[in-house]
Amino acid sequence: MSEISQYLLLNQHKIEILQKGETGTPIIILTGMGCSFDEWHDISESLSKSNRVVMFHRPGLGNSEIRNEVRNTQAVVNEISEMISLLKLTEPVILVGHSYGGLCAQHFVKAHPEKVAGIVLVDSTSVDVKVLDELDLPMLNEDSTDDIWMEKCHLYSLMKKEELTEIINPTLTKKQEQLPFDIQQRLIDFQVNPNLYKAMSSEISNWKKDAEIIKRLGQFPDIPLIVIGRDKEHSIRMGIEDGFPEWELRLFEEKWQELIVNQATLTQNSKLIVVQEASHSIHVDRPDIIIESITEIVRKIKC
Repeated sequence: MSEISQYLLLNQHKIEILQKGETGTPIIILTGMGCSFDEWHDISESLSKSNRVVMFHRPGLGNSEIRNEVRNTQAVVNEISEMISLLKLTEPVILVGHSYGGLCAQHFVKAHPEKVAGIVLVDSTSVDVKVLDELDLPMLNEDSTDDIWMEKCHLYSLMKKEELTEIINPTLTKKQEQLPFDIQQRLIDFQVNPNLYKAMSSEISNWKKDAEIIKRLGQFPDIPLIVIGRDKEHSIRMGIEDGFPEWELRLFEEKWQELIVNQATLTQNSKLIVVQEASHSIHVDRPDIIIESITEIVRKIKC
């Protein structure tokens, strides 16, 4: 197994990418909004023993450059397409998308169906995400509407790293504290990069418009698909511990689960997995499920 950290020039931006493995089926992992590819360290290590794994930080994330361009799913589609060409990935890839990365994956597979052999959606943002705005959730929405997040991200983007460190007080999960020290430090640094919040502000401002565009792109190709969703009851319990009312949490989680279940109808060759005791960060809570699912897709496309 080999690991290559490098930069590619994608659409005139210096983009940080990480490749692991030299042979086998190419797997491209698309991270969630505000998430580092280093969160996928153990998963990529395991998969790269027999596959070629590619991860990248979108502009503004990690060490990837960002200017004043619009950040939306179409921009990500363009970056993936150019990256595939520059890396000379000649066979169709497996796309793995978590959260917002799953929305980007759905856009890419509709725009370039010939370039994708299979797809894994990990608690992915739905193209029907706007229905969540129609729920009456006074406490949950008090500090978490798109407008509030955009304002907060814009403010953070103007700060220095030292200021962000004081405000955010970046931490790691217990599982992340078991990662190699250099990965732990990268995860900490990732959270206090002002450019991260510049990118997030733009992504948040566009993601619901993007979802509507993706819906209008036509049929989802009939390729192997595994949809992985979080544990509704576990998420409700976590929310109650944070002080939110159970009725709001249940309303939100039931609708979120409905959207996840609907994603499993995108193809005739799909499978739905609901992961017990897992939060939205399923790749952190249960990396074994992610590894098994991607490996299953690899087997399917080789049959």
